[in-house]
Amino acid sequence: MKKWFLGLGIALLAQFALADQIELKDGHPDVYYVKKGDTLWDISNVFLSDPWLWPDIWHVNPQVENPHLIYPEDKLTLVMVNGQRKVTVADRTGGNTVKMSPGDQKLSPKVRITAIDSAIPAIPLEKINAHLTKSRVTTKALIEAAPYVLAGDSKRLLTGPGDKLYARGEFSEDERIFGVFRPGRAFVDPETKEVLGIDAKEVGEGRVIAVDDDVATVLINRVNEEVRIGDRLLPSVEKKVTARFLPHAPADDVEGVVLSVEGGVSQFGPWDIVAVNLGEREEIEVGHIFAISQLGEVVKDPVTGQIIQLPDTRAGLLMIFRTFEKMSFGLVLQADRALHVNDKIHTP
Repeated sequence: MKKWFLGLGIALLAQFALADQIELKDGHPDVYYVKKGDTLWDISNVFLSDPWLWPDIWHVNPQVENPHLIYPEDKLTLVMVNGQRKVTVADRTGGNTVKMSPGDQKLSPKVRITAIDSAIPAIPLEKINAHLTKSRVTTKALIEAAPYVLAGDSKRLLTGPGDKLYARGEFSEDERIFGVFRPGRAFVDPETKEVLGIDAKEVGEGRVIAVDDDVATVLINRVNEEVRIGDRLLPSVEKKVTARFLPHAPADDVEGVVLSVEGGVSQFGPWDIVAVNLGEREEIEVGHIFAISQLGEVVKDPVTGQIIQLPDTRAGLLMIFRTFEKMSFGLVLQADRALHVNDKIHTP
């Protein structure tokens, strides 16, 4: 009997802790119809004060086709499921709605079948798609070992698709599609001084059509800008962001810093892309949300004359959308003030 009461007490404490953690936004609706152009972040902001807690209130209806995805025209309803507030979607197939306990609210069915590709994304994909395909973080060793552009066809500089170039290096028979990359800056941890990676900008893509000893003939499929002698060839890696990841906080407390901002500026704000010094070795995942904090000011105590460091101030949020071994790229979702390189990031 004592064990039963102990188990019940723990369960109730866990439920109360969850209730305290998840705060519904003031003025939230009970029903929301998803609109074309919405993102998961937009919808999370409609219901929650802390949008990254969305997975904690999302109720997966097993009778809904693709229950983890949300589509334009879906009807989202805030309901009680087993005594907890949840957001659920009406059945798209015309079947039964979500089964709930007596006294819980009930949804009306909505007849519609929708393709997976039309599901709403977690964030505005247009903000990051170009960054996913046109940049890569690699190592100095890989760059130095990669084949390099030796010359253009007829010694011309490359100007567009259909041109050929000659590259020298080791080529595998299993790899025929290569991105042409221009090595850029090194990302260095500001505290440990460890080199976290080399920023490689993609300037084009081509296909190896012939190899003679260590010289390959490459037919260019596309170019983003003019290819130069000495640019490096790296095997193409398909990277695609889908609508199926959810913004969520890391399971453990993690701290890092903002290394740089896309474009080389020192300040940034909403929808800017930043590099951070946390990566896969710290178990960082796509979708992880981080709070951005700024160092508190140093002031003089007017009474004692002491110099006092004020507490750090939380100033924004970012979401990781691409990870590498030692660092990651994130998209800034919120900013309460101007943010800067070297601002701290941490689990919200």
